[in-house]
Amino acid sequence: MKTAYTADQIRAAEHVLMAKLPPGTLMQRAAAGLAAVCADLLGRVYGKRVVLLVGSGDNGGDALYAGERLARRGAWVGAILAGSKTHEAGLEALRRAGGRVADPAALDGADLIVDGLVGIGATGALREPYRELVEEANAARAPIVAVDVPSGVDASSGQVHGTAVHARVTVTMGAYKTGLLVDPGAACAGTIELVDIGLGSYLPDPDVAGLTAGDVDILLPRPGKESDKYRRGVLGVAAGSDLYTGAAVLAVGGALRAGAGMVRYAGPSAPVAQVRAHWPEAVITQLERPSIEDVGRVQAWVLGPGLGTDDWAHEVAARVLESHVPVLIDADGLTLVAKERSLLFRSVPTLITPHAGELARLLRADRDDIEAARLEYTRRAAAELGVTVLLKGSTTVVAEESRPVRVNGTGTSWLAAGGTGDVLSGVAGALLAQGLSCYDAASCAAYLHGVAGRLAADGAPLTAADVATAIPAAIRAVSADNP
Repeated sequence: MKTAYTADQIRAAEHVLMAKLPPGTLMQRAAAGLAAVCADLLGRVYGKRVVLLVGSGDNGGDALYAGERLARRGAWVGAILAGSKTHEAGLEALRRAGGRVADPAALDGADLIVDGLVGIGATGALREPYRELVEEANAARAPIVAVDVPSGVDASSGQVHGTAVHARVTVTMGAYKTGLLVDPGAACAGTIELVDIGLGSYLPDPDVAGLTAGDVDILLPRPGKESDKYRRGVLGVAAGSDLYTGAAVLAVGGALRAGAGMVRYAGPSAPVAQVRAHWPEAVITQLERPSIEDVGRVQAWVLGPGLGTDDWAHEVAARVLESHVPVLIDADGLTLVAKERSLLFRSVPTLITPHAGELARLLRADRDDIEAARLEYTRRAAAELGVTVLLKGSTTVVAEESRPVRVNGTGTSWLAAGGTGDVLSGVAGALLAQGLSCYDAASCAAYLHGVAGRLAADGAPLTAADVATAIPAAIRAVSADNP
């Protein structure tokens, strides 16, 4: 499990550890790790030009001491001192090693820029001269290495107010910071390198966690010798309409590919014909009226992809949500419950899988605000609606009240294509039917969906059907990573 922490959690752990160590020990550990990453990025250190952006805090000290190490290996190192004060011991060490104070013009000829402007406690928009320096650094040709967190990114939330450093690599000290794993901050962080400075045993329960391949492999249901199609999980899918037949096909396909023992599809005639043609394995009930009584027993439902939002669809949704099994609600189903939130008041688990616009309708909030503060709004939705929330987007966030938020790091921008969310619903629904909790089903489904997207795309455009087809390969890949 990859765990991440807020700035307050990190500072509290550092305070306890520093009390047990000689002064300056943590900064030297951090500087050593930072210098090693910079050297690897430079390849040959001797003769290279390194520019340090140095603020007033400890990140500036880390940058200066790392610069000292690089200067001793023959690099030209110049420090742009932007803060109201400077870590004097670090600056003196840099000068003794041959480094110097530079002006912003040095950015033009740099081979590497080290961002040590602000630390993990900074919030809000960057002030001058930091903002202008960050814009100049981003415009320079040299890659940027950020110290702990890119300047302009809120370490505790991932929020960005205005300008932020766009790092090639972020070298983070002691533990991952929440803001490095959640967009928009994650998009600024680049590759994240973790430097162990000894905080591990002093950290509390994490603020945010991300599943690894090993975690998913452990959580995924596996059929045993005595398994049959009923024991492997029966999923009901209420999706599709005369207008949106493909959504039903994709949701059913995702569920079948993710290991459901049986998928019972219920819908009107047009999607029924399409599902029957694509997936003869599915057990199909054509709904002549908005009732699910004839569908048969299921262990979970997927509700909503392509269902429509008319009175007929509303009645289908109401009947499904009256059932006593877990329900995943997506797409049109979310539009229906946004109009009548009382439909969510259930005694059994419910998982919703909105994108930012759908969550905005559910919370009566602004979409742009949700995109800017994904953690905050996902947590709010879980608490306010009493459901598990999987917020789709550039980083997928899963929240359930009283549990650490989970952030998914797999995926590819090629997944931004019509129908991929329907496949995700089918995958998560299949895992629900096989007995996983909403929290685990959502987290594992997001992980597998992301891996499948990468496999299907392989650097080129994909379709939603490609993603569904790649789900078994994604499951094999997870297992292969953990022989």
